[in-house]
Amino acid sequence: MARHTTITIPDDMLPHDGRFGSGPSRVDSRFVQELGDPGDMYLGTSHRRSGVRDVVRSVQDGLTRMYNLPDGYEVVLGVGGATLFWDAAAFGLISNRSAHFVCGEFSEKFAAVAASAPHLDAPVIISAEYGSAPEPEDCEGVDVAAYIHNETSTGVLAPFARTGDALVVVDGTSAAGAIHIDPVEIDVYYFSPQKALGSEGGLWIAIMSPAAIDRIHELAASKRWIPSSLSLAIALDNSRKNQTYNTPALVTLYLIERQISSMLKTGGIREAARHSERSSRHLYSWAHRSDFAQPFVENERFRSPTVVTLDLTPSVSADAIAAILRDNGIVDIEGYRKLGRNQLRIATFPNIPTSDVEALTACFDYVAERM
Repeated sequence: MARHTTITIPDDMLPHDGRFGSGPSRVDSRFVQELGDPGDMYLGTSHRRSGVRDVVRSVQDGLTRMYNLPDGYEVVLGVGGATLFWDAAAFGLISNRSAHFVCGEFSEKFAAVAASAPHLDAPVIISAEYGSAPEPEDCEGVDVAAYIHNETSTGVLAPFARTGDALVVVDGTSAAGAIHIDPVEIDVYYFSPQKALGSEGGLWIAIMSPAAIDRIHELAASKRWIPSSLSLAIALDNSRKNQTYNTPALVTLYLIERQISSMLKTGGIREAARHSERSSRHLYSWAHRSDFAQPFVENERFRSPTVVTLDLTPSVSADAIAAILRDNGIVDIEGYRKLGRNQLRIATFPNIPTSDVEALTACFDYVAERM
């Protein structure tokens, strides 16, 4: 489809910052500027010395405070992002068989990892149509129940629950830092930091219960071969020393530490959640009033407060609107590519002011009227 490049949005209508991507997400520019100050004592230094280990410790302590973690819970870090964590979980968390509650691209990918692991039994897969989510259920014969908290590909907020004896393992990648959880209901809550926590990629972080830690030690002591880079036991051992097994991206660590520290000073997870709820509520309300947009997720219970997906009528091209807005400095609002829908996807993470979201919908109206 031909791009419409002749529509110029007035400067006074534009958001203060045009970044609305669902990941990598908007990074607080203050933290990037601050990074230059400790640079000679931090960047380019050993990740096994105090300069970096102090930052890792601060991340661990900050998440412990943010989620009010019970005694015995630990914050574990590793290099590679949530995608690598799926492989690590196939070696170090799933004993024999897992159940996967699937509602989008990323929950499907973890299920595919378990299905392809030759040392595991075929997983149980409970699926829902994209735009919805499966209800938790007890699955006989499984030792891990794998959920996703917020499906980034579809904008679905999915339920999870402890329904049996299986470890409850939850992907919190686009929820962590913006949606509250009760850690007692979860054994592993893992995520990458390039979403609501406003950092860069390449790192995975997991909040782990004592039961999950016991499972990791049990499998590490078994005859199962586990590559060192995917060993959760090695990651746990290094995390207890406030470091990662191999060298992490120091910029990523610094940004997430500053983001968590800032959140804790401004109301913690509950205030961050209220902020995202305000912004997403504005988008959903705007779509209901709009002549050309509607929420993709029909059931309000499943609507994400951090990633909003909007379907457009066939007469208004989402690709054309996204291209025009990109020409005007508003970026990364395209729908998830594999869904193939006439759709926009907008992040409402805590780093994005509600005033910018309000300006964004005004720009939608301005462009649609002139297309």
